[in-house]
Amino acid sequence: MPEFDVIVLGTGLKECVLSGLMSVNGKKVLHMDSNPYYGGESASVSPLEELYKKFQVSAPSKSMGCGKDWNVDLIPKFLLANGPLVKMLLYTEVTRYLDFKVIEGSFVYKGGKIHKVPCTETETHNTDLMGMFDKRRFRKFMSFVLNFEENDPRTHHDMDPHRTNMRDVFRHFDLGDDVVEVTGHALALHVNDDFLEQPCLMTIQRIKLYSESLARYSLSPFLYPLFGLGEVPQGFVRLSAVHGNRYLLNRRVDEILMKDGRVTAVRSEGEVFRCKQLICDPSYVPERVKKVGRVIRVICLLNHPIKNTHDANSCQIIIPQTHLNRKSDIYICLLSFAHNVAAEGKYMAVVSTMVETCNPEKEVAPGLALLEPILEKFVSVSNLMVPIDDGRRSQIFVSRSYDHTPHFQTETDDILDLYRRATGSEFIFRDPRDTDADSDD
Repeated sequence: MPEFDVIVLGTGLKECVLSGLMSVNGKKVLHMDSNPYYGGESASVSPLEELYKKFQVSAPSKSMGCGKDWNVDLIPKFLLANGPLVKMLLYTEVTRYLDFKVIEGSFVYKGGKIHKVPCTETETHNTDLMGMFDKRRFRKFMSFVLNFEENDPRTHHDMDPHRTNMRDVFRHFDLGDDVVEVTGHALALHVNDDFLEQPCLMTIQRIKLYSESLARYSLSPFLYPLFGLGEVPQGFVRLSAVHGNRYLLNRRVDEILMKDGRVTAVRSEGEVFRCKQLICDPSYVPERVKKVGRVIRVICLLNHPIKNTHDANSCQIIIPQTHLNRKSDIYICLLSFAHNVAAEGKYMAVVSTMVETCNPEKEVAPGLALLEPILEKFVSVSNLMVPIDDGRRSQIFVSRSYDHTPHFQTETDDILDLYRRATGSEFIFRDPRDTDADSDD
């Protein structure tokens, strides 16, 4: 009976990253998926005809170009250039098999207009998101954030990073509500306003991360893999071969075997695979998850860039919640032929938000309005599932469903949390090549 340290069920991006981290750490890993394709709920669909089939729409017209040129991500999300997810991909060295390209812009919709998210001195000076006095105060605030060092009290302006909440920091710099919203949602990438009552350190770190990521490429802080996110699981499959681990696709999972409340094995199509730990997405253990909300996503195919984005071939737009009297922001992410995910001259935008009413499509209407004219749209509403416990007793560690954001901030937090629970230690961000450098000294 084959024995493994860890069995991973599902080839969504989070499961693949965790499988890769465990492999690099010397664990024996078996990775299975009941689907005949990689990516789980975050799969890339190609050719275009498959997308039409999936959503039960009649075949695409000839004007959509060659079907094979499309790689449509069901849940596209951008990576922060300097963020922890990119560091994890570098750590596993899966980046050998991937090519990333920068996203061309990050915008916020306010007062009936699309504005570039200001982060640098020049952008702050030129933005019409805020008035002259607000600009001066915002510049002072950004200077404070960028010079802030957690362990150097001289940079704290008499505020305690672990005690002072973010609302008080904004008050200290006398920033108006509009500026606070843009800073919290478009720079710190928070999904709601809870951060205002939380210690300021986290938000300061998130704004710094955004700025450092932006500094690397100057167009925006975000990266995206050429040919879509579906390339990431494929890269991990190649990586697992290097580490001698197994991937089984199109394998039905019949039963998760337990003894004294702990996982011992997985039974699949007559075979039993023993394991000490199990990592999986919510679809494999419906009895271990609960629904905490619903997400609507509308995939839109276009033959033009979004107006007022300087003809960007790729971008993120945030429509802040208060602008619409909602609890959740509406997000738009745009990709195109420039990232090899659409036919020449074509674009693909996804509008997403948390469902708050019984008419989800009406909720995303403000986002869809910015994309007109739309050639074709595909609507999906999915449940947001989270595990009911931390998995430490059962040694079954379940990831959360993908949320409505078009960036990997919350998903990265989930990966780090799963890693911490499964290994009992924090993930240390270091380049694996550093160990070779140490041994040469």
